[in-house]
Amino acid sequence: MGQACGCIQVEQSKVVIREHFGKYDAVLEPGCHCMPWCLGYKVSGKLSLRVQQLDIKCETKTKDNVFVNVVASIQYRALAEKAADAYYKLSNTKAQIQAYVFDVIRASVPKLSLDAAFEQKNEIAKAVEDELEKAMSAYGFEIVQTLIVDIEPDTHVKKAMNEINAAARQRVAASEKAEGVKILQIKRAEGEAESKYLSGIGIARQRQAIVDGLRDSVLGFSENVPGTSAKDVLDMVLLTQYFDTMKEIGASSKSSSVFIPHGPGAVRDIASQIRGGLLQGNSANQRFSGCMETCVPANE
Repeated sequence: MGQACGCIQVEQSKVVIREHFGKYDAVLEPGCHCMPWCLGYKVSGKLSLRVQQLDIKCETKTKDNVFVNVVASIQYRALAEKAADAYYKLSNTKAQIQAYVFDVIRASVPKLSLDAAFEQKNEIAKAVEDELEKAMSAYGFEIVQTLIVDIEPDTHVKKAMNEINAAARQRVAASEKAEGVKILQIKRAEGEAESKYLSGIGIARQRQAIVDGLRDSVLGFSENVPGTSAKDVLDMVLLTQYFDTMKEIGASSKSSSVFIPHGPGAVRDIASQIRGGLLQGNSANQRFSGCMETCVPANE
């Protein structure tokens, strides 16, 4: 704003309050205006029409007895058509707005729990804005926007909330980890079962092939060499397998197989022992069956 030769210049987004002999006269809008100071006119003050912001921090208590600091941002501006009321009626605009904000926040937040206060920030801001709009419109101010930008609990409360959240997440992580271990063990067991099943099938096929091979060998040798019995052929086959096995053991430096006894003549003894065990088993079965037949009538 400039003043020269009884004229003044009002800047954009501002208004000037003009008085005549100390009494309000007019509101001068942006532009150049005549100011005959010699006739008792003077500039009383100026008023900005720009949107201003006031940040307010209010301490209050929630319904679950947690003290919090509520940070509110109030955006307001003076109305050009009510510039006189805005200039003359309030001596401290910011203090007046702060008083209304404190009153509304301390009446709204104690009705809510801490979690509800975080969830209903918009409702708190709307209540503050409605109250300010009704109160400040009478003084020539418009409430453009009211924001609850932050709710700050006590440091110990925030730490406790973080620990609760961390414990809950650790519990979920432990459950997921245990489930993963369970699935891994199940899959490993299923794999081992399938492996053993397939190994059993392989061993059964191997033994069947050995039996078939031995049968063909015995039959073929008996037919081609007159005077040999099946027992002689089987002893010879066992002796051949014995020497093949000993050859494989000698060729491998890491073999841990041990044969007791280790003489070639032991093959005939082993075969005799196997046949003797089978004959004894058959004899024992026959004696047991005869005993059962003689004992049943006596009991009756």
